[in-house]
Amino acid sequence: MAFQDTLDQLQDFDFNDLDVSNVGAWPNIIKIILLVIIFVIILVAGNFAYLADKQEILTVAESKEVELKREYEGKAADSANLEEYRQQKIDMEATFGALLRQLPSDTEVPGLLEDITLSALEHNLKIGSIDLKAEKQAEFYVELPIDIIVEGTYHDMGAFVSSVAGLSRIVTLHNFTITPVGNASLKMSILAKTYRYLNEESK
Repeated sequence: MAFQDTLDQLQDFDFNDLDVSNVGAWPNIIKIILLVIIFVIILVAGNFAYLADKQEILTVAESKEVELKREYEGKAADSANLEEYRQQKIDMEATFGALLRQLPSDTEVPGLLEDITLSALEHNLKIGSIDLKAEKQAEFYVELPIDIIVEGTYHDMGAFVSSVAGLSRIVTLHNFTITPVGNASLKMSILAKTYRYLNEESK
């Protein structure tokens, strides 16, 4: 019944009769409507003033959460394979050590030159010269170039090159030229390079 009375009051009420200077005389229903409107305005304004900044912080936090979760998953995968990585490290160190042992030290270079000389003689080549050139230093190693000039047959030269490439020490061959010097004889000029590891004491 009271609700019906309230509706009747609203229907019979003329908003032009409201006296802004005398709000206390307004009907109760109008006061309630006004309070509700003010409350809604305050609520909306508070949302923009307070919650908007919080929403931005929340968005940043959610983005950070995704990034941290991805980072965690990556580290979890790494830790799951830790033993495998350790074994790979041991294997790599062993391989590196084996390669280092194939690089001549300063005291082994004369022995390497002797091996190249013997290889040429074993394959019936006439030695024109075997000259050790100046070292060239790189970041982690020293390059030792060796100029080689030999004479002989084509097949003997091929066997010599194969023999040098198969030495126990690392030797690479570069820039070869072959020219005829007689009836079945050829002259070959080739640049051999070996390498020495540059450790901290050598730098």
